[in-house]
Amino acid sequence: MPVFDFKGSTDNKNQAECTYTTFRSDEPEATPEKPILILDNSIKEWKHHSCGVFTNPIKRTTFEFHEEGGTVSADILQIDARFVSLLKWLGENHINVRLSGKNREDGYAVYKIREIAFGGGTKLSAEDGFLQFMIDRLLSSCAPEEENEDEEKDESGDDMKLTSIQSITDFMACAGRTLPDNIRLWARRNLAVARSHEVSPEERRHAQRALSIMMNIQWKNDYFEAIDPNEARRILDEELYGMERVKQRIIETIIQINRTHTLPAYGLLLVGPAGTGKSQIAYAVARILKLPWTTLDMSSINDPEQLTGSSRIYANAKPGIIMEAFAMAGESNLVFIINELDKAASGKGNGNPADVLLTLLDNLGFTDNYMECMVPTVGVYPIATANDKSQISAPLMSRFAVIDIPDYSPEEKKVIFSQFAFPKVLKRIGLRDNECIVTEDGLDAVVRQFADTTGIRDLEQAAEHIAANALYQIEVDQVSQVIFDADMVQNLFS
Repeated sequence: MPVFDFKGSTDNKNQAECTYTTFRSDEPEATPEKPILILDNSIKEWKHHSCGVFTNPIKRTTFEFHEEGGTVSADILQIDARFVSLLKWLGENHINVRLSGKNREDGYAVYKIREIAFGGGTKLSAEDGFLQFMIDRLLSSCAPEEENEDEEKDESGDDMKLTSIQSITDFMACAGRTLPDNIRLWARRNLAVARSHEVSPEERRHAQRALSIMMNIQWKNDYFEAIDPNEARRILDEELYGMERVKQRIIETIIQINRTHTLPAYGLLLVGPAGTGKSQIAYAVARILKLPWTTLDMSSINDPEQLTGSSRIYANAKPGIIMEAFAMAGESNLVFIINELDKAASGKGNGNPADVLLTLLDNLGFTDNYMECMVPTVGVYPIATANDKSQISAPLMSRFAVIDIPDYSPEEKKVIFSQFAFPKVLKRIGLRDNECIVTEDGLDAVVRQFADTTGIRDLEQAAEHIAANALYQIEVDQVSQVIFDADMVQNLFS
């Protein structure tokens, strides 16, 4: 994102210059031979104990030594990858420190860093040992993976969040017209409250928090780009074996979006026995739509206030789960995966959580008690799962296109076990294919063993049990190969 600086167009600001390289280390203790960092000592050899500060990262990556004759800078040549962020933070906050190091041919090897109170002030309070705690914690940790540039940009993007009154005011002045009309009007009113000295500090704090949440959500229109049906089919095949009718119904929904460029009027309700992959289908649809997704587990929601938020009259008021989902996604177009919808009517609080869902599913807008504003829901696509649709109220059912998820047939279970579940377990625990073999009659025995159970979770656990038993025999009994036939399978599970 371009940044425009009107303070002086002829200002040739020096770019930050990185003088160091990082090295990976898992050493639990820093020594002169295995230091935290290495400083340039080509100008002079530095004292064993030297004081100074790391410079702010917008300059060269150096350390400024406080010498008797003044300040002398030395470039940082190498840093243990674990300490890069800590040194950057020390530099940004101008923390005065004392280094302990040893002069070597390749530079001044620093193996201790202590905070000092310089000029009567200190940032960290040296007495509480915070800096030493951080260094000990980093030394006991593993070297981090190398960051790619995109991740660094995403992290630094947090600096652009609209949290202060000034930044929110500037956003309204520059981009207020990009907001829906009702949200723009709501924002102006709340901005007036946040600035006012005629209301309590608590009211101002709530108004500012609500503004920050609302302004950081990108409110999009209801136009959706076309989706490649072949790619959608590939994702479904990757996540789910068989169930052709279910996949066909989902592809039909995708084709409908391609024709209208809007989301269907009804969400999807996936109904079927436990373990049949309902949640996997929901996540696959979210991948196909290329939308962020959030989950609502209705079995753990006992009070409507968890969904709608609490009123600002309470000191500890906060938005509800639905509004927080918008904030986490950062946009208004997202998939709500509502797990165990058949338990939504069993609220134990003051009301029924199922009634709250109706306003979310109607695509007419949702009002959070904390935000005190109706937010558009035209970009929300709900996908619900349930085991028993008889427990779902008629008004809720009418908001969904119902897809019945059948249980797997014995033949499908055999394929899933032999081609997916079992190989995945072998790979996870480090067994080769030829070390643990399940024969054809052994495979039939596994499926028969769990014929009365629904879904494939029991099959996955059976694969885990067989592989663990084989590993035990290989490691303890020193056998080179374990072959499970029908008798061995029966004995293992009896």
